[in-house]
Amino acid sequence: MTTTVYTDGACSGNPGPGGWAWAVEDGPFASGSEKHTTNQRMEIAAALEAVRALPGRVEVVSDSTYVVNCFRDSWWEGWLKRGWTNSQKKPVANRDLWEPLIDVYRERGDITFRWVKGHSADPMNDLVDRLAVEAALKQTGRSGTGRPKELGPPDMVPAKATKGPALPEGHAVGVFGVRPPELGGYDPNPARDRARARLVEVLSHKSIEHPDLVVVTGLSLGAEQLGAEAAVEAGLPYVAVLPYDGFESVWPEPSRAWFEELRDGATLTITLERRAPETKQQAGMWLGRRDTWILERVAEAVVVAEPDDRTYASVVGKLGDDDVFLLRP
Repeated sequence: MTTTVYTDGACSGNPGPGGWAWAVEDGPFASGSEKHTTNQRMEIAAALEAVRALPGRVEVVSDSTYVVNCFRDSWWEGWLKRGWTNSQKKPVANRDLWEPLIDVYRERGDITFRWVKGHSADPMNDLVDRLAVEAALKQTGRSGTGRPKELGPPDMVPAKATKGPALPEGHAVGVFGVRPPELGGYDPNPARDRARARLVEVLSHKSIEHPDLVVVTGLSLGAEQLGAEAAVEAGLPYVAVLPYDGFESVWPEPSRAWFEELRDGATLTITLERRAPETKQQAGMWLGRRDTWILERVAEAVVVAEPDDRTYASVVGKLGDDDVFLLRP
């Protein structure tokens, strides 16, 4: 017999107050919280708490590709061989949670992982989503058997983020990915040029299949701005989606000037919040809201990142493997 357990994590602010949850249909469930954490940490914690609590053969069902792909694609084997460094030779993020989860996985040999698309009307995914959000908001967990009562709301984008102008008609492709340090630095360099050239190739190829292709970018430093530059080079329209007014104000003057050029060259600029954030935490939350806004409206995405990058895992978690093209920098 295999016990199927659904897991989920939630975070308000990312980083911010977080919650994790797991549940077995018509069986036990549990949730817990952390005062200051990230969504990825809560996703790992949910899986870890589930396998620790459930004996025997277990199938973990999660909407986090960050968790599922670690085992499906054997990321953990590379981490161990490299002494807990990733493919970029940097320390593996969240090792304190990954290590015990991987240890249990290796010791037992009876744990499998399966991905489910989040917010796709799966009742058990919805259940653990609500439990995790509740734990994050109330900063307290609970446990029991059967379906818990008085469930809170699901982890959804605030209504304000879904309002405003719509994207132009066409096949929308979002561009996401790493920041300048992973692209050779802030100044022009060969790594950045190669990534831009590859983006031009990918977008041009997609435009053959979809002549109405529209590139969508948040215009953050790094891969997102390369997306706009590649669109110009490929002769494609692009839409800039900004999280709030003055988004670029903290950047150095040359970066602000180039941002303004790219913004002015966009077919359409959408600003989700017409005011500046009051705190760094709020700024981070609005950035995440912008990314979700884009992902809810595009048909595909191109991500400039390594396979174990959290941005790639997050985008795949929203769109699924078939609609995300990974472009390694």
